[in-house]
Amino acid sequence: MTSVIGEGRVAKGRRQHVLSRLLGEHLVTSQPQLVELLAAEGIRATQATVSRDLEELGAVKVRMPGVEGQVYAVAELPKDHAVPADHLRRVLGEWVVEIALSANLVVLRTPPGSAHVVASALDRTGLPGVVGTLAGDDTVFVAADDSLGGPALKARISELSGR
Repeated sequence: MTSVIGEGRVAKGRRQHVLSRLLGEHLVTSQPQLVELLAAEGIRATQATVSRDLEELGAVKVRMPGVEGQVYAVAELPKDHAVPADHLRRVLGEWVVEIALSANLVVLRTPPGSAHVVASALDRTGLPGVVGTLAGDDTVFVAADDSLGGPALKARISELSGR
């Protein structure tokens, strides 16, 4: 599964991941500046798209010492920005390529470098029955609550992902 849709265009999840990284690396004061930074990464996006991405990521403009004006920032702690259930469905549908079960662990496979996106979405939605997640490069372990159990959690994640 590749995130590239066309030359310079990438899937929303990948674009938002790069956008978040750019906000952490640069003092971004405007959406046109962010469009340019994305272009430098080989990602083509319109200002309207960037505006929607910033809203979905929960980005806000904040004052920084020594910087004139305000810069965009995204909450650093996942708990600071809850993910709506529809976002979880999209993330699971776009990024999960395989789902397996091992006792109380649900094992999710993703494209290389994408596991953290899925784990973060699961952590931030507070999906009932999830005790926690552990992400590697292309694998996410999702620990099921004893009261729910692994098979039921696998069924729920499979349903949400459309698999």
